[in-house]
Amino acid sequence: MKNVFFLLLGLVGFRSVLAQPIRFAFVTDTHIGAPATAVEDLQRTVNDINAQADLDFAVFTGDVTDFGSDEELQTAKRILDGLNKTWYIFPGNHDTKWSENGCNSFRNVFGAERFAFNAGKYRFIGCGSGPNMRMSPGLVAREDVLWLRAEVEKLQGSDQPVIFMNHYPLDESLENWYLLIDELKKVNVQAAFCGHGHANRELDFEGIPGTMGRSNLRAKEAVGGYNLVTIQNDTMTFAERTPGVGTRPVWRTIRLENHHFSQQPTVSFPRPSYRMNDQFANIRAVWAKQDSSDIGAGLVESDGFCIYPNTRGQIVALATTDGAVRWRFATGGKVYSTPAIQKNRVVVASTDGTIYCLDKRTGQVRWKHETGKPIVASPLIDRRTVFIGSSEGKFRALSLADGSVKWTFSGVKGFVESVPVVDKNRVYFGSWGSSLYALNKQTGDSVWRWTNGKVRNFSPAACVPVVVNNRIFIQTPDRTVTAIDTETGQEIWKTSQHKGFESMGVSADQSLIYVKCMQDSVWAIPTNSADGQGAWFVNCQFGYEISPGPISERDGLIYVPTDEGALYTIDRPNRRLLWSHKLSNAMLNRVWPLNQNRVLVTTMDGKIALLAPVGE
Repeated sequence: MKNVFFLLLGLVGFRSVLAQPIRFAFVTDTHIGAPATAVEDLQRTVNDINAQADLDFAVFTGDVTDFGSDEELQTAKRILDGLNKTWYIFPGNHDTKWSENGCNSFRNVFGAERFAFNAGKYRFIGCGSGPNMRMSPGLVAREDVLWLRAEVEKLQGSDQPVIFMNHYPLDESLENWYLLIDELKKVNVQAAFCGHGHANRELDFEGIPGTMGRSNLRAKEAVGGYNLVTIQNDTMTFAERTPGVGTRPVWRTIRLENHHFSQQPTVSFPRPSYRMNDQFANIRAVWAKQDSSDIGAGLVESDGFCIYPNTRGQIVALATTDGAVRWRFATGGKVYSTPAIQKNRVVVASTDGTIYCLDKRTGQVRWKHETGKPIVASPLIDRRTVFIGSSEGKFRALSLADGSVKWTFSGVKGFVESVPVVDKNRVYFGSWGSSLYALNKQTGDSVWRWTNGKVRNFSPAACVPVVVNNRIFIQTPDRTVTAIDTETGQEIWKTSQHKGFESMGVSADQSLIYVKCMQDSVWAIPTNSADGQGAWFVNCQFGYEISPGPISERDGLIYVPTDEGALYTIDRPNRRLLWSHKLSNAMLNRVWPLNQNRVLVTTMDGKIALLAPVGE
């Protein structure tokens, strides 16, 4: 009897160990910076978490801030430092899309931008998702994809259960969702978390039970909220918590189990289609390469040198003919600046706060100008002057010869992201302060400032402006195209007829501006139009489209980059789609047309290619 007693006692003790719960706070979409109540909402949640002694940790799954500014990040960090629990965090698209610091400060402020840790028998793995700096659908950075692959490799041969977290859902709203799912299914993944949608939702990611959490913001309620998650006896439950008020009934229950994805027969799930490449088989990649990091800016070409930046902080020169690496130059921060090139000088800026002038042939530094603030803007070389904006409220004119400062304009509201444009007398640029500026080229004095009077998200900042015949044309995220008099800064016309977002361009003969609509079409508007009415359009059937990549024209071909990695090429004389080619499922950056109908392209997920018609 004594042995039976001790056996029963042992079983009870073993069962109690199994029943030991893991409890944690699941907080997402705090959006510090907007609305005004966001700080109070987060502080109330932190106080509420601190008051619960049985919580093991807290996770914050992206959109910590609203605009990714240093001030917003520091405010969030100050509040979160008040937690008396261990907490883990990664960024969302609002932390990275409008990042004045080029997506560097999140890691600097919080110490990390991804996590992997054990709690009980479970392995928690989490990373954020952009878009980083460029408007497009969600995208997990190439570096994070490779990091997840390495984390999966560590678990090979192990049955340790995995719980994955990302900001976006693991579906087609995330451009490279399939890369993450394919990696996760190599291990014992049992559940996935996400934010982004601001509502509690039960989801399914190709058989992986998914859960979206509500935003911490109060919205129309008196108090915000978050979720309490409990794992016990291989069951996970979610209950919404109203800070300082109480916990609502469980709204989501997941049975945690090994789905044996790696042993299941292949199931046909949606994947990006490349059928257009078969349809237009006359276009091929002469060569193509994959970088180990993202490419968040355009490339330039000169005399057989193809030069692009990456988010590892490198400037890379390839041979135009075959893609062979000519040289690499390492900066101290991620690079989101499209280089400018003149003869043997290449000028580019880095988020290490430095503007570099490199020798095109060798990659050696000719000069550099340090600003002390991350730069995500792109330079323009106009004869012997480099024009470039920054993230510290300044716009500079530098000598191309030695980098010395010719003048500095210190009145910029917000930060500068795009490339400026010039005419004979003025330089023009937009900022994330709802403003477009015209400065005297020689002195840097302000000539005029135009504003659309809207919130910063609708600023004329990502669009590359077009200047033709005393008019400057811009496209803003409020789906509006505006023509402005370059002498006075007064609006000539404004139209929302074409429903574009931020992508436009100018014809080679400067008689037309091209507007990429958010659905399928490209419109051509005469530059001398009195009212902004379009002259003609081509339906390219590219679907919903929001990327800011500018439209280019050369030799009668109009090149239209899109946010799903496809380039659409329009035959201008015949006003029809000539061909399209898909390189990846991430947005195309600014392309560089060459002669003989060839074109150099890069994608945000790090692909570089030279496209050309077969036989040319």
